[in-house]
Formats: sequence, C-alpha cells, structure tokens
Amino acid sequence: MSIVTRTGDKGKTGLFGGQRVSKASPRLHAYGTVDELNACLGVILAEPNVPDTVKDQLLKTQRLLFLVGADLATPLESAAKIARVESTHVLEVESWINRLEQTLPVLQRFILPSGSRLGALLHQARTVCRRAERWVVELGEKEPTNLQVQIYLNRLSDYLFVVAREANRSAGAPEIEV
Repeated sequence: MSIVTRTGDKGKTGLFGGQRVSKASPRLHAYGTVDELNACLGVILAEPNVPDTVKDQLLKTQRLLFLVGADLATPLESAAKIARVESTHVLEVESWINRLEQTLPVLQRFILPSGSRLGALLHQARTVCRRAERWVVELGEKEPTNLQVQIYLNRLSDYLFVVAREANRSAGAPEIEV
C-alpha cells in the first residue's frame, strides 16, 4: 500500500468513521499540533543526555499522543469505536510531576524558557503542547469532544515545564527569572 492516496488533494481529509472535513478545521489543527508535539519529543529523545527515567516517560508519552490523535480524529458521535484518553492517563502524568517537583526549588517568579539544550527543547515542546491544547479548546467550543484530551494536554504541558526545570538543574544551567 502506497502512502500516496491523492484523497487529500482538494483540501479535505477523512476522519475515523468516514466523515470528510477541511484540513483547515480546528479538529485537524488540534491533532496536527499533537503530531508536531510528538515530533518535538522525538527530537528531544535523540539528545544524548536524556536521563533514563525521562526517556521512559517521553516514550510512553509519544505512544499516548497517538491515542490522543486518534481520539481527536474520531468525533464522539462517530460509529467508529476506539480507545479514548482517560483520567488514568492524566493521573499518571500528575504522579510524574509530583515526583519531579520534590527535587526542585519553589519558583518565586516567572522564568525564561532557556537553560541547557535539553531544557530549552523541553520548553519548546511545552509551548507546542499548549498550542495543541488551545486547538482542542476551540474544537470543544464547536462540537463535543472528550474532555480528558484537553485535561491531559494541560497536565502534559505542566510536566514538560517541570522536566525542563529538572533538566536545567541537572545540567547546572541557571534559571533566568523574568
């Protein structure tokens, strides 16, 4: 089977369940930005100094982002039956955040998204995650969506912020306050 189908040449794409929509729709922006986030995580994982625990968490996140994309590509009213993002996914990310926060100093001010290369890349992924979340919010204002997707992306961006701080702390890169 070829990757070339030509079915999207006129600016429409198919969702799970068969519905065709514009490639400019908020749904496509949402799951396209989730795909971009997944690619950002791939770049981060190509870095030589990613700690094993973070590597495992990011790989798990990459796999889950495929579920997020499928959830977004399948309208709730679709006849297609798929696995959906659940509260357990959110709780797992919260547990990662809680463990990391114990190792970090409390923030008193906003910090610049900078530091070590790994920290800066994690901050960049965080901003892409926030954009994906905004698209999911916009989509949810227009049609029903799985609220757990929005919550998951919100929590994931928090995780990426905290893990960026940890990467900078481990590298000895100072946090620059605004």
